[in-house]
Amino acid sequence: MIPTAQAETAEFLARLSGAVPIETHVSAIFVGRDTAWKLKKALALGFLDFTRLADRERFCRRELELNQPHAPDIYRDVVSITRGEDGRLREGGDGPAVEWLLRMAPIPPEDFLGRVTPDDALLDATADAVAAMHASAPLAEVDSPAVMGAILEGNLPSARNAGLPADRIESWATAARAELGRIAPTLAARDAQGFVCRCHGDLHLGNLCLWHGRPTLFDALEFDETLARIDVGYDLAFLLMDLDLRHGRAAANRVLNRYVARTGDAGIVAGLPLWQSMRAMIRAHVEAARGRDWRALLDAADAHLRPAPPRLVAIGGLQGTGKSTLARALAPTLGRGPGALVLRTDEARKRRFGVAPEHRLPPDAYTETVSRAVHAEVFAMAQTALAAGQAVVLDAVFLDSAQRAAAEHPAQATGQRFDGIWLEAPLGVLQARIRARRDDASDATESVLLRAAAVDPGPITWHRVAADNAAVMNARASLGMDGGSVC
Repeated sequence: MIPTAQAETAEFLARLSGAVPIETHVSAIFVGRDTAWKLKKALALGFLDFTRLADRERFCRRELELNQPHAPDIYRDVVSITRGEDGRLREGGDGPAVEWLLRMAPIPPEDFLGRVTPDDALLDATADAVAAMHASAPLAEVDSPAVMGAILEGNLPSARNAGLPADRIESWATAARAELGRIAPTLAARDAQGFVCRCHGDLHLGNLCLWHGRPTLFDALEFDETLARIDVGYDLAFLLMDLDLRHGRAAANRVLNRYVARTGDAGIVAGLPLWQSMRAMIRAHVEAARGRDWRALLDAADAHLRPAPPRLVAIGGLQGTGKSTLARALAPTLGRGPGALVLRTDEARKRRFGVAPEHRLPPDAYTETVSRAVHAEVFAMAQTALAAGQAVVLDAVFLDSAQRAAAEHPAQATGQRFDGIWLEAPLGVLQARIRARRDDASDATESVLLRAAAVDPGPITWHRVAADNAAVMNARASLGMDGGSVC
């Protein structure tokens, strides 16, 4: 409900836009044909206070400042509502402001990502947009363990007041505190490594849209710097949790892996169980307070804190055998949510040269020296993720027996299970697949394949799997997996 004190402004905006407002708990958006006007409600809700006109102006300007760099065509300006000489309200004008508004471009309802069923291309583009936003975000100096502890404890009264079951709240709080205590040193180390930024702060699917066909972030959190000066992983975790709940683990896993492919931040997985759980708990009590169904969110909050043993799976084989396809199929069902981290040497090589995975590199990017460095980086990332408790899938040709031996080392170093899968297919099939490739991280050509096929890989001790339509099923059997679970 719009506060009574703003009723006259709301009536004016309804006439101006020709529409009834779309309301959230803190705002009302009046969407016209060419313009949308966003009104901040004159409310005090504990976590924010918009009751003073001067503060509403300040937060309108802060929202514009935060969002315009990433959504310049959506966020236009801040405008005042004034009273004319005739006593009527008007947009702009020279008189004292009666109200302050954000002027924005209208977004078609069907273009909000909360209403879109994303395909792989959209998931990748969404992860790219988040990675780009984080790359440009100002660094912040905070004590992440302390901030996470304050957010955790601060949400417990809200959960109780919203009517969530008391026993579930206390059980969750006990598990969350234990997880925070376990990972606190890692979070502090990430602070020192520069992973804490002025982030979006409210990065769920409802705050992303398709703008000119591209996923675009908007509505960054403007009213609480503590909630926005956070580890980039806590920012991303809201999106991962939301994707997992709405579209399934495979969607969340795809975004995580694309994000890491662009950033190289394998250490992000250390905080994901707690971060996703906290995001789910916060959303659960918010939905409960609105009178909506909260049960799936509370279940998700619990599930993200349940341990699952990590493991390392390496997938090798000639170019075109479908290593990446198999890796993506297996990853969502390996280990804890949102599934295994897929580390692909093709993507690591592109990241090393500062280009997108689909960008083709020249031959000098494929020297032996570069390849050794790429493999070493991927193996180090695998060890980092395994040590943090996340399952990992390595994706590379692994034509050299020394590389295959090195691929096992991260599992040995962390005491985790290792399995290798070697994909095989007739040469003609592989040539046809390479000819059909589009927008792939691999730059392999038929000539590269033929040279590789002429090399003796030595003894293959990994599980040998035919790279055909039954590859996923047979690989799962080789790994001791049944249904959607892991052994």
